[in-house]
Amino acid sequence: MSHPHPELQKPPSLPSNGLRIVPLGGLGEIGRNMTVFEQSGKLLIVDCGVLFPEEHQPGVDVILPDFSWIRDRLDKIVGIVLTHGHEDHIGGVPYLLRERADIPVIGSRLTLALIKEKLKEHRIVPKLHEVKEGDREQGRYGPFDLEFVAVNHSIPDGLAVAIRTKAGMVVHTGDFKMDQFPLDKRITDLRGFSRLADEGIDLLLIDSTNAEVPGFTTSERDLIPAIEQVFRTAPRRVIVSSFASHVHRIQQVLDQSHAHGRKVAFVGRSMVRNMGVAEDLGYLKVPQGLIVPLAQLEKLPANKATLICTGSQGEPLAALSRMASRDHKIRVGEGDTVLMASSVIPGNENAISNVINGLTRWGANVVHKGNAKVHVSGHASAGELVYCYNLMTPGNVMPVHGEYRHLRANADLAIATGIHPDRVVLAEDGVVVDLVKGRAKVVGKVAAGNVYVDGQVVGGVTEATLKDRRTLAEEGVVTVLAIVDADTGELADPPDFLVRGFEHERGAFDPAVAVVEKTLARAAADGIGDSYRLEQMIGRDVSRWAQRAFRRTPLIIPIVIDA
Repeated sequence: MSHPHPELQKPPSLPSNGLRIVPLGGLGEIGRNMTVFEQSGKLLIVDCGVLFPEEHQPGVDVILPDFSWIRDRLDKIVGIVLTHGHEDHIGGVPYLLRERADIPVIGSRLTLALIKEKLKEHRIVPKLHEVKEGDREQGRYGPFDLEFVAVNHSIPDGLAVAIRTKAGMVVHTGDFKMDQFPLDKRITDLRGFSRLADEGIDLLLIDSTNAEVPGFTTSERDLIPAIEQVFRTAPRRVIVSSFASHVHRIQQVLDQSHAHGRKVAFVGRSMVRNMGVAEDLGYLKVPQGLIVPLAQLEKLPANKATLICTGSQGEPLAALSRMASRDHKIRVGEGDTVLMASSVIPGNENAISNVINGLTRWGANVVHKGNAKVHVSGHASAGELVYCYNLMTPGNVMPVHGEYRHLRANADLAIATGIHPDRVVLAEDGVVVDLVKGRAKVVGKVAAGNVYVDGQVVGGVTEATLKDRRTLAEEGVVTVLAIVDADTGELADPPDFLVRGFEHERGAFDPAVAVVEKTLARAAADGIGDSYRLEQMIGRDVSRWAQRAFRRTPLIIPIVIDA
């Protein structure tokens, strides 16, 4: 098995008969999916998503893939293929199109409709190219011959893509599962995969999210009894939280609301936008008069109301989280039923638990995956992955989309089906893989770090910034204001210590005056007089003193003013 190595250097030149594959996101994490294919000087991108921040990344809105490896070759990009419309696959597109707006965006009808709405917020008019399962594009995208295959996922219109090149054929599954009873009756096209296998699949990039889960993923249809029971037994309002793009789950909620005589209102901008798109395109079947404005719903009896909102992952600003913290106009109360109809994204467990506790405190009955069968995954489990390996018999395998343990589990499944370990590439973000003469090998590594979006600033936040923010939150901050005599280098007045974020006794910072005096004396002896270097020295010495005195490491902000 080919493993990534941190010490890998810059990759060599790509052979003329080779295909280069570089994942810039999505390997070693759940989200930020982006893979770049290079041949004959041209680039094809498959997906460009975002990753949502965790608790240790305060102030960050979303995390993007690192575009630096392709930034000086934006004119060589022939297209962006979007496998489906989830944020972790399309959320980064606006930021890439900011750098070159006319890159063709290729995807299915619903996927393009969702990205078009998103791009309106960024004031970008995209160059869209709609495709559907069975379509094949030859000669339109440089050296890449593209064919699209239907796959089933937790959002309609998912596509796998077969990329034919002179180096061989690559199949990228995107996110998929093999639900035999999907709500939209659109199953994963195993006959299409089999036909590609007959031609010969040289490299298979395959979804790893559920590689550790044995058996087959439960069908969406099997959830209907549990969801029906929620609506049949709920005494007052039903409040449903879901991903804003989970059309299948929303359809089930609409069906049950209609069957039990309830009206429905959507809450949250992304939910209203996405479900409006899905309804307009016919992916969401809405009975006449079922959906009403929130103001109208609030006038109905509580047992005739259903609200559908965002916030299933405990996001602080999403509607459900704000309801739990009593920071929303919708007041959850005794007798309300909250249905959390989504899986838990790794890293969000604590946030979700806090939301459940908050809602329960206000008297709600919270129904979630942990206590009822109200959600199934959108990803293939181990049994389905093994089935695909045996069906597609790829020459090489590269697990994608998952944390490292998921990638490793998927690699082990491939080997168990008879694929030689040397033909299984276990990569991470930035690892460069070349497909040459039918063999896929790791040849180097490029930059693929996190790029943070903070408000209107893209990439300005660094790991050092986040460290400072964590320190501010956990340890507090001390501003040291020192007025220094420019002639003598000594303090003109005793320094002021402005302390925020932790408790201290009166006079606790008096000993720090001597620390600053000693620092200035050392600087004068060494001939150091410029304010910047003095501030660095004072900050370092006061930080060491505070650590000894308080057993804390507050952020020290030294300010030196020449008198």
